[in-house]
Amino acid sequence: MTVFDLPRRFAAEFLGTGLLVATVVGSGIMAETLTHDTALALLGNTLATGAMLVVLITILGPISGAHFNPAVSLVFCLNRSLPARDRTGDAAGDLGHQIGRKIAAHLMFALPVLEVATKLRAGPAQWFSETVATFGLVAVILSGLRFEKRAVPWLVGLYIPGAYWFTASTSFANPAVALARSITNTFSGIRPIDLPGFIVAELLGALIALALMGWLLRPEIIRQTQPQKAQS
Repeated sequence: MTVFDLPRRFAAEFLGTGLLVATVVGSGIMAETLTHDTALALLGNTLATGAMLVVLITILGPISGAHFNPAVSLVFCLNRSLPARDRTGDAAGDLGHQIGRKIAAHLMFALPVLEVATKLRAGPAQWFSETVATFGLVAVILSGLRFEKRAVPWLVGLYIPGAYWFTASTSFANPAVALARSITNTFSGIRPIDLPGFIVAELLGALIALALMGWLLRPEIIRQTQPQKAQS
């Protein structure tokens, strides 16, 4: 198995998180520009995000694991699949490059480099939705790695578009994405004041998934009792 050194793994996470947030923000801007139909705009945003996830996880997963998400990195650190030093680098790369690519998305559409989002996303229903969305994402990843590792890019790429539509929050499921969305006053934005509730809910969902899937995916060893031989 090919093992890539730490700088290359960090670079892969940096590139992947950046392209992901550029897709989320940029496709939202494009959708909002092309149509005033909110459902159609959400569909465009959804399809672009899912497709990009499949591509990024496929090409960068073999290098870094393609976490692109501090909540997912935390789960892998807690279950000892990811060294603590990689976790720190992943978090820094995720947060820094999410913001950088958000700026790139704005520049591509001739928007102000920095904005403060004004879209209201708060309340128990939104927070519960983010808990459910992140729980589902982590559960899909852990199950995919356990049973069908090669299918993980498609599993994640299909889950996220689905979660866009069955959750009230449109499934951020990623603290770094949420942070980047707080500085874009476009279709995908979230008010900075709403961030803490989202981030806490996302981390809670990830930890619940880690606990439940850790039990569910651990097979029980059934010891069969050998039949005793009849005494003559």
